[in-house]
Amino acid sequence: MSAPDKVTSAHLSRFAYLYVRQSSLHQVRENRESTARQYDLKRRAQALGWNTEQVVVIDEDLGLSGASGSERSGFQRLVAEVGLGRVGVVMGLEVSRLARSSTDWHRLLEICALADTLILDEDGIYDPSHFNDRLLLGLKGTMSEAELHVLRARLLGGQLNKARRGELWMNPPIGYVWDASQKLVLDPDQQIQGTVRLLFETFRRTGTALRVVRHFGTEKIGWPRRIVSGVHAGEIVFATLDHSRVLHILHNPRYTGAFVYGRTRQRKVVASGRVRHRRLPRAEWKVFIPNTHPGYITWEEYEANQAKLLVNAGGYGPDRRRSPAREGVALLQGLVVCGICGQRMTVRYHVSHGHPAPDYMCQRRGIETAQPICQRVPGAGLDQTVSQLVLEAMTPASLDVALQVFEELRARRAEVDRLRRAQVERAREEAGLAQRQYLLVRPEHRLVADSLERQWNEKLTAVQQAEEKYRRMSSVEGPDLSPEVREHIHALACDLPRVWNDPRTPARERKRMLRLLVEDVTLVRDRAIRIQLRWKGGATTSIEQPLPLGAPDLRRTPAAIIEQVRALATEQTDQQIARTLNARGLRTGTGQPFRRLTVRYLRTTHGIEGLGAHLRRAGWLTVTEIATQLQVHPQTAKRFGREGVLRAAHVDDKGDMLFEPPSGALPRAHPGKRFRDRRRYPQLAPHVRKGVQYAD
Repeated sequence: MSAPDKVTSAHLSRFAYLYVRQSSLHQVRENRESTARQYDLKRRAQALGWNTEQVVVIDEDLGLSGASGSERSGFQRLVAEVGLGRVGVVMGLEVSRLARSSTDWHRLLEICALADTLILDEDGIYDPSHFNDRLLLGLKGTMSEAELHVLRARLLGGQLNKARRGELWMNPPIGYVWDASQKLVLDPDQQIQGTVRLLFETFRRTGTALRVVRHFGTEKIGWPRRIVSGVHAGEIVFATLDHSRVLHILHNPRYTGAFVYGRTRQRKVVASGRVRHRRLPRAEWKVFIPNTHPGYITWEEYEANQAKLLVNAGGYGPDRRRSPAREGVALLQGLVVCGICGQRMTVRYHVSHGHPAPDYMCQRRGIETAQPICQRVPGAGLDQTVSQLVLEAMTPASLDVALQVFEELRARRAEVDRLRRAQVERAREEAGLAQRQYLLVRPEHRLVADSLERQWNEKLTAVQQAEEKYRRMSSVEGPDLSPEVREHIHALACDLPRVWNDPRTPARERKRMLRLLVEDVTLVRDRAIRIQLRWKGGATTSIEQPLPLGAPDLRRTPAAIIEQVRALATEQTDQQIARTLNARGLRTGTGQPFRRLTVRYLRTTHGIEGLGAHLRRAGWLTVTEIATQLQVHPQTAKRFGREGVLRAAHVDDKGDMLFEPPSGALPRAHPGKRFRDRRRYPQLAPHVRKGVQYAD
């Protein structure tokens, strides 16, 4: 069927849509002939019978790629109009102008076939509802997509080939510049170079990217940034350092002097249609050429930084066994591993005597399965035990560590001071440049002279502000340490146990010192707490610690005192036992002095017999029994016991007495004869009860 035969009155009654597209803005500016050819298709539509008012031009997608239709609003508008049956013909210079994706192209063909819409290109008119035309259009769409793939493969192949030789040009990271021979070298600006070195040194010292940002903010040190576009492209400005930039620099292996390519992989998210980049492991990098240019750090230090950042990323992954040191008082926070299930243990705090006390809990699996937690280990005594082990391990190397810390602090302060001076020098150089520009202008160019004079004044103001900031920060730090102060600090640093136990030492610093020696700590709670420390070198230390006492045990009288009460009960009454224990400096479980009722309660609770029971078992007699045997009145028998005529003893605090069975001649009453002449035993001490003395 010829082209005019395909165009019917139904097609002419609808609109003719002309779709104009170029792949990039460069093509829009340079390839103007192609754009003109696309607009010229309007005459083809008019020649086929469409009026000028019926021809609609869609050119809002100029400068956009045809690889996908999701970002092209003009193409989406075209598809919508075709689906509504308003379009009689869709015109494009070639298939590639409409779509370079088979998905978008075949979707358009399907809708055109359903809506009875024709397709016109430079070669002719096609009816998608006819098999032959649709077959030809499908082949053209496939070739268009294949052409895009070939072009992309050629570009990426050439790019990869240059990357394998280490010759691929890329924007240099901050701290590097390209020299005249296109070699990557360190930035000759000493301020920029020193700032980059300070970042790596601060991370080496602090161990976290957040503390690097905090250090730069506290010291008022700006981070250099290179403007990449606009009229000021290539210039360096100093701005505030943020956390994401620190992470980007720490993850960049080019600072080790290596050339790398292909560290990330693109992946299009189906839900949003956006492209995301996933960082690949070292083994999957396409190109890695070490030592191609000078580096700020070594490759070994880079790998150590990556391992440290991975440990700090406590929020990523369910299998994290470590976490960075935090501000809490729990010494083993982030290092404790459950010895039962192998999961990482977390920290929970409770208040004890007005102070926070840590508990190490293995609760991850219990939370996930709604079951009881694996184990809970009190941490107060545990932290003290581990602290003692660490101090014993640190003592031989304490002097070397203290000297290194002292030298590091001095070098760090000198580096910060040098960078501050560099900021002042840069401000002075900019002011000098503005002055020279002002002096070179001709006097008759008043407008230019006024502008340059204003810039010169602004630079002079910036110099004054930089100098004032330098003086203020230098005065805050104070002068250098005197020899006497250095000796004092040296003596203090040598005594690491004193520094460790100093209440002014932050808990976070103790944890960081602990992480220099200890890899992890495994805990198992059974009849005792089994502790296993794994040191950095791989050696292990295993110890046991008794379980902490519960609340009842903390108020319970110690067993050693109970045994003393048991021994004293064979010779003394409850009141006498209380006096004896108080004289020995002993106290009850609640810290109170002993009393008669306290001793009686202890005897009753622990089944300890009193003095009376012991003497009765030994055969001693009561007052009634001895009075019957002597054929005297009970009061006379008591007087015999008190005066020593008979051997007697007070058996309780009520004044009750027991008598030893008499041997030999029985004593009898002899009126008028004094007791001291008849005494055979020591006189019995008078019984005292409630301040009343009972005597004869």
